[in-house]
Amino acid sequence: MNIVFDIGNVLIRWNLHAAFAGHFASPAETDAYLAEVGFSDWNRQQDGGRSWAEAVDDLRARHGERAHPASLYPERHRLTIAEPIEGTWNLIQRLAENGHALYAITNWSAESWNDALALHPRLTDRFRDIVVSGREKMLKPDPAIYRLLMDRNGLEASDCLFIDDSAANVEGARAVGMDAVLFTDPAALERELNDRWLL
Repeated sequence: MNIVFDIGNVLIRWNLHAAFAGHFASPAETDAYLAEVGFSDWNRQQDGGRSWAEAVDDLRARHGERAHPASLYPERHRLTIAEPIEGTWNLIQRLAENGHALYAITNWSAESWNDALALHPRLTDRFRDIVVSGREKMLKPDPAIYRLLMDRNGLEASDCLFIDDSAANVEGARAVGMDAVLFTDPAALERELNDRWLL
């Protein structure tokens, strides 16, 4: 079986608040600021291939001085991805030992992807291929990004299990014919894998 993993909040915890430590007095204030500047939609455009330089220019044009904390995000991004989710990595080890082929598809900026590789070298060691959205300029749950992985590696959808913490991305994988699991935590994933006789 080909097991296809998402990375953020499945293998690496994404702690966005870590990038804004020192700017705001509380997590609630941080969340209010992120909503004010539209951080989620803004950040997603980098995952889709926009450069960080363009992104910061856009932020400053729309929000002036209020853009400052978010404009520092590219250089503080490493702080947000420091923690591996070890329970999932342990499952990856067991899947590899059982002979399953491991792949990944991630919505991630092409420029900040190097942060992930530097902090988590197992990404290089464990996967036969990783499709990075920012490099390919396509995003989950677009069917094209799942098909890219399959075409590039000669995979059939019926032989793939996709794992992601986003319900929309899980549905995207199912739409192209993959089996898919919504990730909540390593223990629940272990149960799903056991139910499929993969461990």
